[in-house]
Amino acid sequence: MHAATPANAPPQRGYPPLPHGTNHARNLDQLANEVPANVLRACLFLLFLMHTIAGQAASQPPPEVIADCILCHGTDGRGNEPVAAPRIAGVEAWYLERQLEAFRMGWRGSHPEDDQGREMQPMAVMLEDDMLPSIAAWFAEQDTPDPSPTLTGRPERGAQLYSLCATCHGTNGEGNRSLGAPALAGQNDWYLARQLHLYRNQQRGHEREDIYGQQMLAMIGPLVDEQAVLDVVAYINTFTE
Repeated sequence: MHAATPANAPPQRGYPPLPHGTNHARNLDQLANEVPANVLRACLFLLFLMHTIAGQAASQPPPEVIADCILCHGTDGRGNEPVAAPRIAGVEAWYLERQLEAFRMGWRGSHPEDDQGREMQPMAVMLEDDMLPSIAAWFAEQDTPDPSPTLTGRPERGAQLYSLCATCHGTNGEGNRSLGAPALAGQNDWYLARQLHLYRNQQRGHEREDIYGQQMLAMIGPLVDEQAVLDVVAYINTFTE
């Protein structure tokens, strides 16, 4: 039972209560028809804008995590040769996320001879699961200049050796997501050479769970010596000339 309203009470503000049995959907339709079209469009736009901004804020990685990454990988993730940290700026997000997961799971960076991989592994382990996509996406969006060549080889011979690499990584090193093969064009040549050495010595890709690493081990055969590695990397360097 409701208390009676005093006779001298001030008038209630706001919308009056809807009578019992009112069709709420019909009232909303009536309200929508009464609101000027330009006001309604403005309200809808504001709702869309708020939703977009909220989504972008949620997808941004924590600044302190990015700061930790660029401490080794260089400004905007462009690579840092003195500490052997490769370029991650502009690298495909799906590949970056996969490598972070590989480090966290111990599929990569677990071999005692892989010094740089072992340094990276504890850094990846500290990351929360929900951070990986946003970190990978942030670095994938960074646009930095292609690195300058640091190694010397014979690109004409490297072109012959690369013909097998092209089946997965693309004719111009553009990569192929459907095959799980990242782009090679624009990557630091010293890093590419280092990874090829690790594969040749079965210091990367040796874990059974590392499916794509296992595939690389099966394809590394033609790179029989140091000169072959330098030659194929020299040819990859020509993709960004």
